[in-house]
Amino acid sequence: MNTTILITFAVILFLGIFAQWLAWRVRMPSILLLLAFGFIAGPVTGWVNPDQLLGDLLFPIVSLSVGIILFEGGLGLRLKSLPAVGLVVRNVISIGALITWVVSTIAAYFILGLDFYLSLLLGAILIVTGPTVILPILRDLRPKGQGAVILRWEGILIDPVGATVAVLVFDLIVAIVAQHSADNLLILLIEIAIIGTALGWAFARFTSIMLRLYLIPDHLQNAAILMMVVLAYALANRIAPESGLLATTMMGMTLANQQGIDLKRIKEFKEDIGVLLVSSLFILLASRLQFADFSALGGEVLLFLAVLILIARPLTVLISTARSKMEHRDRLLLAALAPRGIVAAAVSSTFGLELARLGYPGAEKLAPITFVVIIGTVVIYGLSIGPLTRRLGLSETNPQGLLLVGAHSCAQKIAQCIAELGFRVALVDTNPQNVLAARQLGLTAHLGSILHEDVVEEMNLAGIGRLLALTANNEVNSLAVLYLAEVFGRSHVYQLAPSETNVSDQATLPQFMMGRLLFPAGVYHATLEERFQRGWQMQLADIPTGKEASAFIADHAERMIPLFWLSQQNELVVITRNSDMTPGPGQKLVALVAPGVTFSPKADAADPARPGV
Repeated sequence: MNTTILITFAVILFLGIFAQWLAWRVRMPSILLLLAFGFIAGPVTGWVNPDQLLGDLLFPIVSLSVGIILFEGGLGLRLKSLPAVGLVVRNVISIGALITWVVSTIAAYFILGLDFYLSLLLGAILIVTGPTVILPILRDLRPKGQGAVILRWEGILIDPVGATVAVLVFDLIVAIVAQHSADNLLILLIEIAIIGTALGWAFARFTSIMLRLYLIPDHLQNAAILMMVVLAYALANRIAPESGLLATTMMGMTLANQQGIDLKRIKEFKEDIGVLLVSSLFILLASRLQFADFSALGGEVLLFLAVLILIARPLTVLISTARSKMEHRDRLLLAALAPRGIVAAAVSSTFGLELARLGYPGAEKLAPITFVVIIGTVVIYGLSIGPLTRRLGLSETNPQGLLLVGAHSCAQKIAQCIAELGFRVALVDTNPQNVLAARQLGLTAHLGSILHEDVVEEMNLAGIGRLLALTANNEVNSLAVLYLAEVFGRSHVYQLAPSETNVSDQATLPQFMMGRLLFPAGVYHATLEERFQRGWQMQLADIPTGKEASAFIADHAERMIPLFWLSQQNELVVITRNSDMTPGPGQKLVALVAPGVTFSPKADAADPARPGV
């Protein structure tokens, strides 16, 4: 292989992953850095020339990659969440798509000065939103309410809809240029819908049967399913051109709703593949553009962007939710988040190049306009959605609440104390009696296994930012922190240390299979259970500050077990084996104390006026 080609691929991969990492470090949408790095790699430095690098393979590779991305998104669509929002989702991807198409077409025609057919094509391309942008935003914000569920469904389902409409308009333009009849466009649409849906469903069913009967070994599962996705995409496009995106989306969604198969490892693999593909695609597509393409657009493109954000999206949401019972704040959330992403970039680049080759006037403007819309919507929505959701009470920047695995009597008492301090607490347990007892105390408790995907999906995790595994079963605790680490992050999952009788388990268990060990050394499940049975109680304690604190805690070690710190800013800090026991300014100690011991008035811990988090 030519070393120059190899180095170019290495540069694309490095820039893509580095942009993702840098975006994570500075907490900004990764798509902005990906586009910036793409411009640097292409028009600025000339390091990457996609057309020269891949030639005729460029856009088949781009299209297939988008299909794999949509499959990965489809794996996150659970039909159980659809009944409550099904009507709105249907309206958004049908009536809403039509409204976006019409408004975008009119704006492109009168503001950008494109001809009617090119305006029609641009409007179709901009029907799509951006699951590669929306889903990370939802994952970071974790907004509550129906709006977040609808945004997730829309982000995945609208892409094949918009891409299909764009394909039809593109075929219409090609037919006009070639002076062929366009009477068969309706037939083409029906073929795309039938072939894409049928093949996606069939491949998903076949894959699920193979998995359920253990006909695919574990070490081949990810490779085999990736092969199935590529095969479904290629076969669908072979039978009905441009039906591949719908086929892969349908395959992912159907597979996600099959019973009796474990998709956790498959989802993790597809997420990793998705990150690689999105990173590389944005670098490739952005590097094709030239600064002259943008300078030729003029200021009109900013007015066009304003129409999309201030007119098209609010009008879409207003009409799509007209007969629903959604809350006003959920409607505002829907209206305030519609960024465009990789699908719009890929489709506009593909069609723009093809029309330019056919000599269609103005086709070279298609991709630059779309990239301006992508950049503009990501910047505006990305900067505004966080403050808006917090103002609407739909999310929190630093959720302090706790999810307790285990609803036994010890967990109930800890949960009561934390709830009285104003923090949100939820418990989950497989024991119906424990769950019932917790609910009778006014606590939020869920019946089921924390390891079951449906249980986690049905929970309202708004305001909850950490997991505490408090069961007597060390294996369950470890599995819980492993499973929920992808939800809360590795630094926010905690578990009780293995009991004294099983200390050897801790020595043989790898660190990556455990969460952060809860509470000071020597505190196990049996320890907490024995103390509560002897009448020990939870208290909010005022203790000395500075160096005197460690001495104070050591002096009262026999009568007190420190569990949490409460800061002056009302932040809850979980105490672990490695915690510094020196309190910061204004901190108080939440501790389990012996009968008859009072460090502060009990009213402090139950003060209803204390602000919640």
